[in-house]
Amino acid sequence: MPNHLIHESSPYLLQHAGNPVDWYPWGAEALEKARRDDKPIFLSIGYAACHWCHVMAHESFEDPAMAALMNLNFVCVKVDREERLDLDSIYMNFVVATTGQGGWPMSVFLTPQGRPFYAGTYYPTVRRHNLPAFREVLETVARLWRTDRSGILSSSESLTHSLVTHPTAHRNDVLLNPGLLEQVTRETAHSYDWHNGGWGGAPKFPQPMLIEFLLRQAARGDHASLDLAAHALRSMAQGGMYDVLGGGFSRYSVDPTWLIPHFEKMLYDNAQLALAYLHTHLLTGEPALREVCEATLDFVLREMSHPAGGFFSSLDADSEGEEGKHYLWTPQEIRGTFPTPDEADLFLEAYSVSEAGNFDGRNILRRTQTDEQLALSFHLDVSAIPANLAELRKRLLEVRNSRVRPGTDDKVVVSWNALMLTAFAEAGRSLGRRDYIEAAIKNANFILENMILGDRLKRSWREGVAKHAAYLEDYAGLALGLLTLYQTDFDPRWYKAAIGLLEQVLAHFGDKQDPSGGFFDTSDDHEALLYRPRDLQDNATPSGNALVTMLLLQFAAYEGRSDWRELAEGMLSSNLGSLLSYPSAYPQWLSAADFALGPVSEVAILGDLADPATQCLLQPLWRGFHPRLVLAVSPYPPPTASPAMLSDRPLLNDEPTAYVCQDFICQQPVNDPESMLALL
Repeated sequence: MPNHLIHESSPYLLQHAGNPVDWYPWGAEALEKARRDDKPIFLSIGYAACHWCHVMAHESFEDPAMAALMNLNFVCVKVDREERLDLDSIYMNFVVATTGQGGWPMSVFLTPQGRPFYAGTYYPTVRRHNLPAFREVLETVARLWRTDRSGILSSSESLTHSLVTHPTAHRNDVLLNPGLLEQVTRETAHSYDWHNGGWGGAPKFPQPMLIEFLLRQAARGDHASLDLAAHALRSMAQGGMYDVLGGGFSRYSVDPTWLIPHFEKMLYDNAQLALAYLHTHLLTGEPALREVCEATLDFVLREMSHPAGGFFSSLDADSEGEEGKHYLWTPQEIRGTFPTPDEADLFLEAYSVSEAGNFDGRNILRRTQTDEQLALSFHLDVSAIPANLAELRKRLLEVRNSRVRPGTDDKVVVSWNALMLTAFAEAGRSLGRRDYIEAAIKNANFILENMILGDRLKRSWREGVAKHAAYLEDYAGLALGLLTLYQTDFDPRWYKAAIGLLEQVLAHFGDKQDPSGGFFDTSDDHEALLYRPRDLQDNATPSGNALVTMLLLQFAAYEGRSDWRELAEGMLSSNLGSLLSYPSAYPQWLSAADFALGPVSEVAILGDLADPATQCLLQPLWRGFHPRLVLAVSPYPPPTASPAMLSDRPLLNDEPTAYVCQDFICQQPVNDPESMLALL
């Protein structure tokens, strides 16, 4: 018999709707039952693509005896962390504060009032790896609730107080200057792994935001930063964490060499990495980097797109109950795919496929031989190798597509869609891919038409239903995505929608007591929780506050709003100490600091968009990487809702005209791209 999750829309919650555990979704019903029955709450937070969430579910939540113990002593609540960013943030802070580390599945025990008193992550069925057995944890907590209630409540009160009063950042005496970014760049380079690429050991994460910061320094002329960023991206693209057949990246590598991935594919990783490969291609001209960008975006169009325009959240790590099974190969499977032994031998050599395998007796595909090495070994023209391997990969992908696919979490999350919207809009204009621009337009229309109810944004959508109040990262991220789309097709409705989202942020998320301390993650009319979270640190995705800072800086340039710039600079100043001490934890903030330092190039182009002369002004801007460019384009005269920077700027010689300003100084208008670029 299904439990109380059966009417939820989240794929993760629906995965547990048939458990013998009497799960409730988070809400008034569950909290009231806990108070009425005088039971503590067992809160389990995870997500659909989480491998260890599946493991704990199979081991414990599907076990009738374990479920009976849980149901007898607790009110059990399941939460999809991707839907409820607020709950995940609040209780993850508690897990990290009390255990020293976090992760999913998250397991937290709460009083009926929602106050945490004990927590962990994955619990096995028997003691191992210094982890207690889940049954032991359940029995101990239940016993203490009966015999030492006062101790639990006192501990909970103290722990909750420490979370609620956790200090936020404060303004310091250090002024933002280029030397600080140079210092961060040096420290980032010092900790870089030149042998394997990337930063840190296992598990190893791709760090696209940190790479983007380095690319910004490269755009200032720092060639060492470009070498480092390109090396990191080339190292990942060899395969393993990168899917050399179908495109796209897994969440992270469990080893330091990028070989063995944690196989789930997340929308937000692929959006950010596609942009990093695009930007590095624009700086270096390397075709291989462009190929990875396009293969990643093509993968999203093929496997993570709703027909109406939304992008899905993730692909599972598991298929047929095994981690990574969909992606693994034996030599026999590969030989059975290709009609000639020579083709098979070429592929096996190129990707080091062996009988022993590199993952549980099978092979994760990874390019290990260069074109030159293969040409020498197989007596081929080196120029023919790329096309030959591309054809072989295409055939192998067709075979893989006949396998059982990993599960898809097909809910649409606004902030993650905004990252992908940005990637498609930028790649479309820079690479001349009209299909990417159309995907971006379709996605923007989908979100604006389906995920705004009244004048307020919703966090997630699935099967026609939008639900859960959106968070700061959703509002700010979507506004930045729409701003990028405006700079691609120059439809003023995207600009109008973006500035409307910023106005909502300023109206409902600000801290009236300490404006420069940052914005809250939840709105002023959000559901009352343990406390109102305000996360400043970037994680796998940019923090809402870092996104707002960038948004304020860009709109300050578009609208000439010095108050918005001052607010952004105040937030940067308040967090400068953290940025300098822990740069890898604040990479999106570093990019915002780079923008704030300038010079910011404001370019206004007026002229018929269909006129070749207008396109000639645009193309050089699109073909390069210009991270501090603010671009507005419009027919003359500009329509209503256009950016203020287009106002009062007539055509020069009745021809398409470019106006260039930098650091509050404007130059004479020009009609030709060479003169425009000279001014930049």
